[in-house]
Amino acid sequence: MATAQPARNIMVLYTGGTIGMQNSANGLAPASDFEQRMREHLAGQADLPAWQFRELLPLIDSANMTPQYWQRLRAAIIEAVDGQGCDAVLVLHGTDTLAYSAAALSFQLLGLQAAVLFTGSMLPAGVADSDAWENLTGALQALAAGVPPGVQLYFHGELLAPHRTAKVRSFGRHPFVTLKRFAGSATPQPLPAALDYRQPKQLANVAVLPLVPGFGAPLLQAALASGAQGLILECFGSGTGPSDNPDFLAALAEARARGIVVVAITQCHEGGVELDVYEAGSRLRQVGVLSGAGMTREALFGKLQLLLGCGLPVTEVRRLVEQDLCGELL
Repeated sequence: MATAQPARNIMVLYTGGTIGMQNSANGLAPASDFEQRMREHLAGQADLPAWQFRELLPLIDSANMTPQYWQRLRAAIIEAVDGQGCDAVLVLHGTDTLAYSAAALSFQLLGLQAAVLFTGSMLPAGVADSDAWENLTGALQALAAGVPPGVQLYFHGELLAPHRTAKVRSFGRHPFVTLKRFAGSATPQPLPAALDYRQPKQLANVAVLPLVPGFGAPLLQAALASGAQGLILECFGSGTGPSDNPDFLAALAEARARGIVVVAITQCHEGGVELDVYEAGSRLRQVGVLSGAGMTREALFGKLQLLLGCGLPVTEVRRLVEQDLCGELL
């Protein structure tokens, strides 16, 4: 683990989101005057390090976040650190997909020796009882005090690990929680050079399917026929599904034969996947489904985006799914 160093030159990347929104004819929308408002609010606060500001245009509501945007954000962070000499990056982001973006960038930036914080707010800056300035100022102060290299969320005075964090509330000052998931005992291993943040990455097509009672093969077959390279199967409990449905199992076996990486996670907020506990789980393992252990949907989606976008052989992708890369299985 690299030692936390106080940040002295921070790049603030503004993507949009509620924190800088203002009213429009159709409701709250991202506004591009946030840098000036931020400078006016922070003027005279001597405990803050130097910072510079960049808008990633077009500014978006985070409901419109995409893996393509993550590639732009990745490039902007690398440029700030390696190109402009910044020692930390603060990303201002909408809360709806903030946990997804933080998890995805934690994988996209493997090896980057700088702290990257994501923050935002539930109410726009300037409105009554807004949490915008407290989150923004608190994140800057945290970076000034020293945050270890890697990606974390900062919200309401807390640093949150991206691999266990999910947005569980649409109101209030505490929308994010750290889910209680199984911790594995993965032994750290050297990572392939292709995973390093300096190596080019491609977009990957990853689908997500939550199981429900009566879930049949046709929906699974449709998802697998969509061009998906990876599929996150949100299973019941410790990793069970309709194992008495031969068409469902046959579709999963065919997915493996076609090189589609299928990974099971639990729908439960706590715990994780243990495919060999029940017959209904072990049959999934027998047809090629991998275990996502205690990973959240957000973490596994970001992990598959990385692994499938690196040009690695499918056998290597399958191996790395169940290997810890940056704390997601610990």
